[in-house]
Amino acid sequence: MLPRHATPILRELARGFPVVAITGPRQSGKTTLARQTFPQLPYVNLEDLDTRGLALSDPRRFLARHADGAVFDEVQRAPALMSYLLDVADADARMGRFVLTGSQQFGLMDRITQSLAGRVGMLTLLPLGNAELAAAEPPARAAKAADLEQRLWRGGFPALYAQHRHVQPAQWFAAYVATYIERDVRQVLNVGNLLTFQRFVSMCAARSGQLLNLHSLASDCGISQPTARQWLTVLQASHLVTLLPPHFRNFGKRLVKTPKLYFLDSGLLCHLLRIASPDDLHAHAMRGAVFETWVVGETLKHRHNLGLPADLYFWRDNHGLEIDLVFEHGSRLHAVECKSGTTYSPSWLEPARKWRALVGAAAADPVLVYGGDQGHRGADDEVIGWRSVGR
Repeated sequence: MLPRHATPILRELARGFPVVAITGPRQSGKTTLARQTFPQLPYVNLEDLDTRGLALSDPRRFLARHADGAVFDEVQRAPALMSYLLDVADADARMGRFVLTGSQQFGLMDRITQSLAGRVGMLTLLPLGNAELAAAEPPARAAKAADLEQRLWRGGFPALYAQHRHVQPAQWFAAYVATYIERDVRQVLNVGNLLTFQRFVSMCAARSGQLLNLHSLASDCGISQPTARQWLTVLQASHLVTLLPPHFRNFGKRLVKTPKLYFLDSGLLCHLLRIASPDDLHAHAMRGAVFETWVVGETLKHRHNLGLPADLYFWRDNHGLEIDLVFEHGSRLHAVECKSGTTYSPSWLEPARKWRALVGAAAADPVLVYGGDQGHRGADDEVIGWRSVGR
């Protein structure tokens, strides 16, 4: 298993809550992380028909068999179990006794909110981050580290880096998309035409890094706006995409203004965009959007691995001046600009400087993340090369 940066916060949650839940997209490494972090707990897979049958038909007896705790994998398959877990957690104050994993936020989050509020610590685990992948590079390959296009094109799903597997990313992503549509979507949505949903997912990919225009998206897919909104909600709940709202000091405005759409794994995005190889990404029209998508994903991974809420925004004024990422830390506002070019240009930070002048004393020094290797610290800004992202 590749070491995960989320391990310390997961152990911390287990010291403070009787139940710990790990959510995230399918194949992000949730089960592996849970079993590696808590090897003393027996592993119970609720995808198994016999196991799930007992959990659903006689939940009290099922939990009695695991009185000393367990890792319950794919727990959304037995959602009624949550209510009984409440009684068990209240009757025995031991911390970290049960670890739950689930890929769909729908059933899992609803039950946790209703049944285990205050008794469960939550962790969102996304695919491997840039720093995790760099740390796992074998010594023999240290001198020939992956280049930017390879990192963007391959993405971060652990299965693509497992030493015992030799599957090509194109084959793996094709199977991933097919499995996701056949299993997850049909469990949540009544999709009559799967080809239409596939087209919808591809249209979302073509809009990664752009303002979400739900009317245009629905029209291009031949579906209604309510259907597009519902399908997009499922992609969000499955941790495949995220929506970044615009930043306003007035919190209410953040909830009603148009957000930006991003995929959470650049490799999946490249597959959906039909980018066949890292070389094809060099001159691709979506290269900048793929890089920006990657930076947003890396920032979210970093925050989740620290147990922080997402709380990421973008900023745009009426004249088109835009900051790719804005987040609050303490009393300061931080701005991050993304540029996929490999040769640094001071003009890239001009929008951030104008933003800082408008924000005033509340603005921290802006940061530029670019596609080159060399970073530097300026008098009032910082430039970070892509290899240093997430470290």
